[in-house]
Parts: sequence; structure tokens; C-alpha cells
Amino acid sequence: MRKFQWLNESGIKEEGNRLTLKAPARTDIFNFGMKLGADGIPEDSVHNAPFYYTLVKGDFVLKARVSLKFVSDYDAGALLFMQDLKTWVKLAFEQTDFGTRAVVSVVTRVHSDDANGCNVEGETVWLQMARAGDHFALHYSLDGERYDMVRVFRLKAARTLKVGLLAQSPLGEGGDRVFEHVSLEERTIGNLRSGV
Repeated sequence: MRKFQWLNESGIKEEGNRLTLKAPARTDIFNFGMKLGADGIPEDSVHNAPFYYTLVKGDFVLKARVSLKFVSDYDAGALLFMQDLKTWVKLAFEQTDFGTRAVVSVVTRVHSDDANGCNVEGETVWLQMARAGDHFALHYSLDGERYDMVRVFRLKAARTLKVGLLAQSPLGEGGDRVFEHVSLEERTIGNLRSGV
């Protein structure tokens, strides 16, 4: 049985294969700005969203069915892995500032980028992130069977990473983020592009 722990503890409810995390109001993990503080992190960064994680050494595949009631821009449920506050990656099902719901990826190498992927109708999508050495792959699925690539990239990261689930509401009043059929396997994915 894996031991999970919190960065920014919040409410959690477990029911069968469903895990519900509470996103408090005005919470996010994102490295803003260009000017670095004394700790080497951009001064306008935010790191207050609840992240429920376990430590994983080496390659892994994390997937979950993510759903939420969208209210405010950037409301999201996400998968996230983190080395530290300067090196982390988020794959989110998010309400965008363009009036859509999208699969959004963020890769942080001190500074965060922000890439909107495909738009998704409805309130549910499957997300998957995988590591193979220094290569990482992000995928989404509408049915939990066929996964489409969001992003493949290289990132020098520590062998052991924090890997888990994130609940955010940067501009809103928060709410429940539901993760179902969460699966974390310590294995090397067969094909980074296809997700299998």
C-alpha cells in the first residue's frame, strides 16, 4: 500500500475507486514572473494548491479519470509530478480564459510555461503522465482506452519525484475535484507518443 502525503493539506474523501480533493479558494501552483527571489523562484509564484502525492523512484505511469464542476477560469483537477518548487510538471483538465474546457499542460524549469491543448466537451476526461528516464509524456483520453498525445519532452529531473493529484482554483472560490480509477504503475511506458 502506497503512502501518500500532502503539500498544502486540504479536505479529502475516499469512496471506492473515487478520490475527491477539495480545492480551496484562490489556490494554484504556478511560477510567474521573470524576476527571481532570493530562493531562486520567480517572485510572483504561487504554491498554495493542495497536492496529494507519493514518492516514486524511476519510471512510472500515472492515470486517472478527472471531473469537476467548472465555475471560474482556471478551475482544474490535475496530475502533477514535482522534484521541487523549481522543477515540476502539471497536466490539468481546466476551464480556460477563452470560455472552453481544455487539457492544459505546464512544464516548469524555474519558470512555468502554459500550453492549452485540445478543448473537451463535458466535465470529464482521462489524463495520463509517464516517465521514461529523462523523457516524459502527457496524454488524454475521452474513453479511458485510446490516449492521444498532449506533449512529449525531455527534462533533467531527480530519480525520485513526488507524483500525485492536484486541486486548484486560482481565481475562484474552490470546489471538489474528483479523481476516479487512479492508477500508478512503476514501469516504463512502451511508446511515449502513443501512450501505451
